[in-house]
Amino acid sequence: MGKQSYWVGFDLGGTKMMATVFDAKFKKLAFSRKKTKGNLGVESGLNRMITAIDAALEQAGISRDQVGGIGVGCPGPLNIDRGIILEAPNLGWSNVPVKQTLKKSFKCPVVIANDVDAGTYGEYQFGVAKGARCVLGVFPGTGVGGACIYEGNIFRGKVGSCMEIGHFPVDPRGVIAGPGRAGTLESMTSRLAIAAQAAQAVYRGQAPALQKLAGTDLTNIRSGTLATAIAQGDTIIEEIVRHSAHLLGISVSGVINLLAPDVLVLGGGLIEALGPIYIDELTKTVQAEALPSYAAAVKIRAAKLGDDAGCMGAAALAATAKL
Repeated sequence: MGKQSYWVGFDLGGTKMMATVFDAKFKKLAFSRKKTKGNLGVESGLNRMITAIDAALEQAGISRDQVGGIGVGCPGPLNIDRGIILEAPNLGWSNVPVKQTLKKSFKCPVVIANDVDAGTYGEYQFGVAKGARCVLGVFPGTGVGGACIYEGNIFRGKVGSCMEIGHFPVDPRGVIAGPGRAGTLESMTSRLAIAAQAAQAVYRGQAPALQKLAGTDLTNIRSGTLATAIAQGDTIIEEIVRHSAHLLGISVSGVINLLAPDVLVLGGGLIEALGPIYIDELTKTVQAEALPSYAAAVKIRAAKLGDDAGCMGAAALAATAKL
């Protein structure tokens, strides 16, 4: 088949990287996943990306010269036009020429995008926001990421992504997180923030189920662990999760007032594990805090593509060059 028949989407996540091969109709043909946990050297990391793509192509029975393009969803600040990751703290990377490296290896067009932009674009093209005029994506997890798709295009800055809702200043008296700024939305509503409050509840003897599941070790208090603790009767953990969703909902309401989106897509680890509780509380907050006409118009939906969202969105970006 021709060179334009296949597309590769790559998701360079916080603890894993995944390469997925799609056909011309974006049917998933094969994928390869590799761990990235911990500081990953630039050279070894880029080589691992190439290896993952080759492994996915081999599984799909497709040669390099049949690939029409590669799209990569990347964490951290980017220079999208030059295809450079300016900084990816979770990988220990800075000024990494992803586009140039992959283009040299695979001899095809390569585009990069913010990982939340790619995930939201995937939901716009193939998921719960298909065909919407204005899509707001908010992904609470280890951090809090945001994205906007407006009339089919990713809302972005001159050379990089924007919509960094997690870095909204909320309370200057709040805790310090991320790049040293106090009281950001991320410092107050991320999974790490929830885990810290949950650990305190365990220490105070208020969360016996979580005590048995994880104790006070933040590395063990994951989204799924929180969901299990709630199911086993830890009402204080549900209160903590709902309070976090409420705080996020207040800031999201402000963004809704600015953009008047017709769809709000919620994704990420917290939503996958705690969706019904989290979305219920956030929806109540939006209904109370956003302008009534905008609150009535927006549809609040959980992302449905899961781990495929970033890869599908990145591949579609490579195919349509919607950057």
